[in-house]
Amino acid sequence: MKLNRPLHWELAAANNCLSSTGNIKCMRSSFERRNEGAARVIGTLLGTVDKHSVEVTNCFSVPHNESEDEVAVDMEFAKNMYELHKKVSPSEIILGWYATGHDITEHSVLIHEYYSREAHNPIHLTVDTSLQNSRMSIKAYVSAPMGVPGKTMGVMFTPLTVKYVYYDTERIGVDLIMKTCFSPNRVIGLSSDLQQVGSASARIQDTLTMVLQYAEDVLSGKVAADNTVGRFLMDLINQVPKISPEDFETMLNSNINDLLMVTYLANLTQSQIALNEKLLSL
Repeated sequence: MKLNRPLHWELAAANNCLSSTGNIKCMRSSFERRNEGAARVIGTLLGTVDKHSVEVTNCFSVPHNESEDEVAVDMEFAKNMYELHKKVSPSEIILGWYATGHDITEHSVLIHEYYSREAHNPIHLTVDTSLQNSRMSIKAYVSAPMGVPGKTMGVMFTPLTVKYVYYDTERIGVDLIMKTCFSPNRVIGLSSDLQQVGSASARIQDTLTMVLQYAEDVLSGKVAADNTVGRFLMDLINQVPKISPEDFETMLNSNINDLLMVTYLANLTQSQIALNEKLLSL
């Protein structure tokens, strides 16, 4: 899992596709609020394009109706929504569209044809809200013409490699939600700042223990040396600032004191507000 860029979806050299948790939640929410009887929902993907990648930064759902024989998309709604988004984020352009479901239907070709007029080589993203195989599978495609020139022509959807990346703040939320899987009542409380610092320190200590054990196994000949791992560990060590243990302890204690002071002031303010409410109610 790549961690050096935002849970944003990006299309690099038309081979890789990445996205954000915000986009996923928006797609999932539109599916939960779909019209009665609707099998799936569709929407527009917005983002930016640079020399090497396409980054999806936003999306919105588009009303549509599907039957066995035809599909109708509210193109006027899609156009108006895009115009409103342009007023907020002028740099965002239409990159393609998304649909909930685990496969591509016959109607997907017709909808993709519409987005082909709005974007060059649009992306088609499918989000499996039915949770087949107990996971929300996300796939991305681009279309390519196929057939005999001058005669019958068709469209072939070529899959792209999907990767997940995210902001650190999003990682905290996702980790908290994942903890509910191990809770009998599916409820989990928020951790305090000190608890989060303690958990992070414990994870770092466990990771350092694994790294030291690996290095000792390599030196003793138990494990074959891996040049890629060695270079990664060397880069990691070079990024650690050179600081004496005494200075590090002083800096850590100072930061902890600041955190304790903020916590104390927050609790004091909360107590004063509660006392003021009781006095007003007398």
